[in-house]
Amino acid sequence: MDLELSGKVVLVTGSSDGLGAAVARRLVREGARVALCARGAERLEATAAALRAEGGDVLAMQADVSKAYELEHFVDAAQARWGRVDGLVNNAGSAAGKPFASVTDAEWEADLQLKLFAAVRASRHVLPHLSASGGGSIVNVLSIRAKEPGAQSTPSSVTRAAGMALMKALSKELGPRDIRVNAVLVGMIESGQWEKRAQKAGKPLAEIQAELARNAGVPLGRIGKPEEFADVVAFLLSPRAGYISGTAINVDGGLSGAV
Repeated sequence: MDLELSGKVVLVTGSSDGLGAAVARRLVREGARVALCARGAERLEATAAALRAEGGDVLAMQADVSKAYELEHFVDAAQARWGRVDGLVNNAGSAAGKPFASVTDAEWEADLQLKLFAAVRASRHVLPHLSASGGGSIVNVLSIRAKEPGAQSTPSSVTRAAGMALMKALSKELGPRDIRVNAVLVGMIESGQWEKRAQKAGKPLAEIQAELARNAGVPLGRIGKPEEFADVVAFLLSPRAGYISGTAINVDGGLSGAV
């Protein structure tokens, strides 16, 4: 399927590696022009170089999205380079979960700044550019914990739930401007943490991942691939998903009990 993303400009936060990098790679292969940002300059440049080697038109900028001025500078740089913005993927964030009573105010604040307020600011700052382009798409990357928070999952589960509420509110408000807003809720997806766990256990990576999927009760019986996640995000960004908005899609192999 041609996703009709060729020539479109998409911004992806938290894109130096992992899921963000997978999304950027998928977009580049669809012919989109992609702006990347992350805090770590070395990994960011390595990812950007790999994408350029594939023929990608890529802008890479070191930025901490929890700092408003750095995030705004990133958006402005993409607009200045290509003269338009068609899509935004709010991907920056990390898992943070522990017993509620042990979470300090500073940890709550840091999590909210990184995952919620960064998405608020990025969405607000791209809004005029999306409108000038005649519409566009915003995708918030969240966790299945946004729908099904578990014990010892704060502050992340609460912050992610707020991100889902933001998505829904924006989809209602921005729909008349032909700006679609959706969320992708991630379950167990391959990442560097599993490789470290396999090395520590002295077991093959495939064996560790199979154990994790089995113990978690993933109905498909395996850990998801970053490329499978990236395919969903790319589709939601594309004109081919033109009548999908206000939706949170689980990419979890059927693990979540919530629809």
